[in-house]
Amino acid sequence: MIVFRLGRIRTPQGPGMVLLLPFIDSFQRVDLRTRAFSVPPCKLASKDGAVLSVGADVQFRIWDPVLSVMTVKDLNTATRMTAQNAMTKALLKRPLREIQMEKPKISDQLLLEINDVTRAWGLEVDRVELAVEAVLQLPQDSPAGPSLDSTLQQLALHFLGGGMSSVAGGAPLPEPADTLDMVNEVEPSAPHGGAGSSPKQPVAEGLLTALKPFLSEALVSQVGACYQFNVVLPSGTQSIYFLDLTTGQGRVGHGEPDAIPDVVVEMAEEDLQALLCRDLRPLGAYMSGRLKVKGDLAVAMKLEAVLRALK
Repeated sequence: MIVFRLGRIRTPQGPGMVLLLPFIDSFQRVDLRTRAFSVPPCKLASKDGAVLSVGADVQFRIWDPVLSVMTVKDLNTATRMTAQNAMTKALLKRPLREIQMEKPKISDQLLLEINDVTRAWGLEVDRVELAVEAVLQLPQDSPAGPSLDSTLQQLALHFLGGGMSSVAGGAPLPEPADTLDMVNEVEPSAPHGGAGSSPKQPVAEGLLTALKPFLSEALVSQVGACYQFNVVLPSGTQSIYFLDLTTGQGRVGHGEPDAIPDVVVEMAEEDLQALLCRDLRPLGAYMSGRLKVKGDLAVAMKLEAVLRALK
């Protein structure tokens, strides 16, 4: 029992009988026994794009009753939130296979990370057990086959890393012909001068140009939404593009859409590159904060269907 006499804390009393002065003393009981709680299963995205439902069982005890009363108002809620945040951060950095094969190792790491925070509250976590309830979506960047058309990847490499050949000492890339063909298709009105005289096209501009041949009524019926992309360039400026998949065969272009967009997506240019090259999944980008969504998250995740249509 923690006793406050006229607002000043006294030495912990009990267990057993404790004498209190009416109207002068106030008290708070502290249970020193080991207790447990469960982190409810929540949907998380792993590093390789898998979506899984993960929970955890946590056992803890209070080792300093004074700190547990003086430093934090709601000890149980604070401990639950700390455990859930630590679990989320740990799993976002790992692929699905590592999560499934190394659950004891991950649990031990969570134990240390949670204790680093809760020891200052007079609380110590004795045990953490990670529980993978279900795998809701398998990794899409699996070795079974490429999930994005190789031609589109070459196009992305051209727009995003056009200066790589000069960095490598001027040596040509292995597939210069394929890349040149894609440039001729995307930019039919390219100037007749040398390759170095044409200005470098923005990343998002190249992506949208590559999307045009893949727009169809089937994709419109599958997605049925209008997107606005606010792409933050390395210079700090922002370029706006739209993808309208609500009518006809769909439209894509520069600027704001004619109608009010269902979802506004904001991301950096380098994250757009990672998304295009399948190094980053839409859900994983959202969970890590690299993709900001204004609107319905479920509609935003339908962008995955747009990427699948590029196969």
